[in-house]
Amino acid sequence: MTELRLLAHSEADTDRLGRELAERADSVLAGAGLVVGLSGTLGAGKTRFVQAIAEAWGYDREQVVSPTFVLCHEYHGGRQSLYHLDAYRIRDDDEFLELGVEEMFAANAWVIIEWAERVRDCLPSDRMEIDIQVRDDDSRGFVFRATGDASQSVLRSLCK
Repeated sequence: MTELRLLAHSEADTDRLGRELAERADSVLAGAGLVVGLSGTLGAGKTRFVQAIAEAWGYDREQVVSPTFVLCHEYHGGRQSLYHLDAYRIRDDDEFLELGVEEMFAANAWVIIEWAERVRDCLPSDRMEIDIQVRDDDSRGFVFRATGDASQSVLRSLCK
């Protein structure tokens, strides 16, 4: 597993980091999908990070909202299709699988899961795990972990 640690000093830095991930991954993966698991406490900036990724693909960031109560939002029509899930309220792996995530994983799309640590056993072996750590009111620590060939290629591109 490959790891990268970065610090965002502001919400604007978090946005830049999300856009950079989207753009580098687009280049490295040639438009192929990726599974991204996000973890972090409430208010860490998980949804904001997803908004920045979606914005890089041409979506209106104001339309990208937390899927906490609906569990999954789908976005199509941008440069990349996006499934944005929230596992916070998921009771167990079976409930998560009932959302059709295996089909999402197989699609040529990005699947980003907030609270991914709750369903880690259901995730594909090749994925990007991102832990967002609150440092103070504005700064966040980001720990990126790549668990397979595609995600490691993306992570290496972020190191350049």
